Amino acid sequence: MFVDEAKVYVKAGNGGNGLVAFHREKYVPRGGPSGGDGGDGGSVVFVVTPGLRTLLDFRYRQHLVAENGRNGGPSRRAGRKGADLLVPVPPGTVVREDGTDRLIADLTRSGQRAVVARGGRGGRGNARFATSTERAPSFAEKGEPGEELTVRLELKLVADAGLVGLPNAGKSTFLSRVSAARPKIADYPFTTLVPNLGVVAVPDREGASFVLADIPGLIEGAHQGSGLGDKFLKHIERTRVLVHLVDTSPAAAEDPVRAYETVRTELGLYDPPLAGRPEIVAATKLDLRGSEEGARRLEEHLRRTEPGRTLFRTSPATGEGLPEVVRAVADVLAAAGPPEEGVPEDAASPANAAADGDGREFSVSVEGGTFVVRGRDIERDVVMTDLEHDAALRRLHERLRRRGVLRALRAAGAGPGATVRIGEFEFEYSDD
Repeated sequence: MFVDEAKVYVKAGNGGNGLVAFHREKYVPRGGPSGGDGGDGGSVVFVVTPGLRTLLDFRYRQHLVAENGRNGGPSRRAGRKGADLLVPVPPGTVVREDGTDRLIADLTRSGQRAVVARGGRGGRGNARFATSTERAPSFAEKGEPGEELTVRLELKLVADAGLVGLPNAGKSTFLSRVSAARPKIADYPFTTLVPNLGVVAVPDREGASFVLADIPGLIEGAHQGSGLGDKFLKHIERTRVLVHLVDTSPAAAEDPVRAYETVRTELGLYDPPLAGRPEIVAATKLDLRGSEEGARRLEEHLRRTEPGRTLFRTSPATGEGLPEVVRAVADVLAAAGPPEEGVPEDAASPANAAADGDGREFSVSVEGGTFVVRGRDIERDVVMTDLEHDAALRRLHERLRRRGVLRALRAAGAGPGATVRIGEFEFEYSDD
């Protein structure tokens, strides 16, 4: 079964808690704090794995959870780090955050990796907080929770060239004749219900080859979901060359010129840059009587609208003209050079962000009378603090002051007694 869309819940491992412990050993006076650090949580990592062709596995595996880090131990022993969860995905997988549509990763190369959810940092044990003035700290950090989110996976086939055209234009037969792919073929519309890939060897060019995709037939209104709709139009986006097959036989459902323009229109309406992509046009089924007349009408139309365009005459059933089309595709690919690698979009910073003392960012807003502080590092400081321990609270207050959070709250209008929310926690504002 070909599955090209899936939605999964992803949860990275939590960091282990730091330990509060003191070294006590006979004949060792003033052993001091000895609590170890917690281990970092494991991350969820997507890995491009050759051989995978669909997202079917995610229909049965919708929760991906990495291992938690272990808590710190006595004698400064650190907890074990949680193992990363490596998730195999097929080439061409696009990962987006559900709800926001934020692009997380565009995975196209074999072996390419993307951290989709990062593991939480392990909390520091009390041994890490000993200073000349605080020789016996009685608090430690909690482990940071691992990132969790729901992501949408979308598969866009990675192919050099794509076969397009109306249903029954001969695309599947074309692919089966020029490659080892064996798509289902029958004499009725919409035989091809899933995209197919094949590796095509270029005749008379030793070692030269490219990947060709057979895209299910398009009809008028496909960009809006008619017929098989835009469900498969997305698979054309990565191709660098379009091979447009037009049935010119008398038995064709559409006049060749109208058939050609219908597909061109649908491509442009779905994604305007597709209209400007290199295109090779081939008349098909020239083995049938009367097909040459339709080919001449299409050729005249191309001369009027696109001077210099060559129309190839082919018969996928007999193999006539197919080597010439394959060579033409190879020439266009060679002239275009290697494909460009996709680059994930950068996450946007908050519009009212203020740089803290370490160059990191946070924001302050007022929501229903509550002052809300947002910022990854600030929220992490709070969630990793033992809020039931006075010394830990004093340390958190000092860190917020150094980072400029208290100053930003005052500038936003916060006064003594105001409610401040950071993450899931609420505090009463105080300068002391």
